[in-house]
Amino acid sequence: QVQLVESGGGSVQAGGSLRLSCAVSSYGYYSTCMGWFRQAPGKEREGVAGIWNSGGITYYADSVKGRFTISQDNAKNTLYLQMNSLKPEDTAMYYCAAGRYNRLSFGGTWYVPSTYNNWGQGTQVTVSS
Repeated sequence: QVQLVESGGGSVQAGGSLRLSCAVSSYGYYSTCMGWFRQAPGKEREGVAGIWNSGGITYYADSVKGRFTISQDNAKNTLYLQMNSLKPEDTAMYYCAAGRYNRLSFGGTWYVPSTYNNWGQGTQVTVSS
């Protein structure tokens, strides 16, 4: 079992930055991959960024590429999402997720929610124009 707790959300003006954190507590659970998702009201949950734990290979949605960075601090058991140049369309609830997927397929499925089987409760990000 793994527990994920997000923090770092808030309200910011367009062009600003936020860093989201996801504290990971594992009890006999070993994940191979993690990701950040977001969901705006009335919209489906969408993948923002994914990372393969071993080697730190990263993936990004086209809408955030060059602005967001996903990273891990294994010593602190924490996943991060650095968000720069924020836009109003980035406004959403942001969730971190952990899964045990195979490396060969992850590159094509990192953005699919069913790739992950553990989710946090989410942290709200609001970007005003």
